[in-house]
Amino acid sequence: MNKLSGNNSTVMNSSLTKWSFNDGGSFQHLDPSELRVLVPAILGFICVLGLACNFTGVAILFSNAHRGKLSLINSLIFNLMFADGLVLLFTVPFRAVSYSRPSWSLGWVACKTSDWFFHSCMAAKSFTVAVMAKACYCYVSNPTKQVSIHLGSILLVFLFIWLSACTVPIPHWLFATLQPGLHGLTCVLQVPPEAWGFMFVYIKAYPLGVYCAPLSFSLLYFWKAYSQCQRRSSKTQNLRTQIRSRKLTLMLFNLTIATAVLWLPQWVVWVWERLSADGATAGSQNFISPPPLLIALSAQLLSFSLSLVNPLIVLCLSEEFREGYRGLWRRLTLRKHPPSKPGPHKPTSLQSPRPRPETSGQERDERRVGPMITKPGTSRDAAPEQGAVRAGGDVDKDGLVLPDVEQFWHERESGSHLDENDPVPWEHQDHC
Repeated sequence: MNKLSGNNSTVMNSSLTKWSFNDGGSFQHLDPSELRVLVPAILGFICVLGLACNFTGVAILFSNAHRGKLSLINSLIFNLMFADGLVLLFTVPFRAVSYSRPSWSLGWVACKTSDWFFHSCMAAKSFTVAVMAKACYCYVSNPTKQVSIHLGSILLVFLFIWLSACTVPIPHWLFATLQPGLHGLTCVLQVPPEAWGFMFVYIKAYPLGVYCAPLSFSLLYFWKAYSQCQRRSSKTQNLRTQIRSRKLTLMLFNLTIATAVLWLPQWVVWVWERLSADGATAGSQNFISPPPLLIALSAQLLSFSLSLVNPLIVLCLSEEFREGYRGLWRRLTLRKHPPSKPGPHKPTSLQSPRPRPETSGQERDERRVGPMITKPGTSRDAAPEQGAVRAGGDVDKDGLVLPDVEQFWHERESGSHLDENDPVPWEHQDHC
């Protein structure tokens, strides 16, 4: 329920045969018309910034899990951000639209599921914090213990949390309906007379089971975990582990405190509205005035802002998330530099062919005579091949010596070549 009828959130018919009220406020009926623009603008700011923070945290968690850093606590933080993302993605936009219009125009399905979906996500966050506190205490009690957690176990924990969270607020879906109002259709919660007894018990048990019990359980285990971290050890390695455990405990403890503080006004308004409706059905003697409209509005904004505060706490207080955020920012902002040109200290592996430099006559004589002098123990067949490679470099692509070059050096070594066939006759002429 997202509409109020005037300044009174309890709508009763003359015969008192139905217990009918709506949850959250009809802000278009207020005198200051600027509120119909201001409230959706605030919700839009919370939605955009909250989705950016939650998606960033989820990306960091997926990156850590891909590198093998899968743990139960990180998985529970992921579940918390997932629930926050669902609230920001599916609940806040519908509330913003309903606040800016004079009547409920989102249809019967949205009326039946909007409040139930919001309470399911909030209950899932509360149960997740409770399980997180227990996991934190187990880790702090023995931080050096290697615990192997399987993906199937994590999915089983998630299934239990979400089934419980979706089952508890079923009356919000069961009794929600559309009802004609002063300015058109309004989405209200109508409880038939045969269910008044059930609702009388439900409005007292539901806050205890979803808000008080899980958060009290969480605060108790976080206190025990923090007391465990205060015990100092004489070993340096254990001291570092205790420092890391203390930081983890403080981060999760701050998440619990933020949930308890920002969600408390919404629960006060929730109980206040239902006690007001119950008093109206019982008669004028037990009548309780409904909460003022601005208080209901502030309570809802605070509960929605919790989905923005949670990822900010994780990103600010966790060193692992800060390092992951810096790495993600570098990957998104830094451009790839073009490959540098090879210099004298960085030659390329593949060099283009270059022509053989010109040499003087003395150097050519030394190259030709050089292959004649071989080391002891080497064969004479190897010398011509080495000389051919050194002298002319006349080698094909497969590294084989060409036949004409091999024959030339063989004739020079045996001395059987004739003068007319001598390619260098000036070597044998007498100089004056």
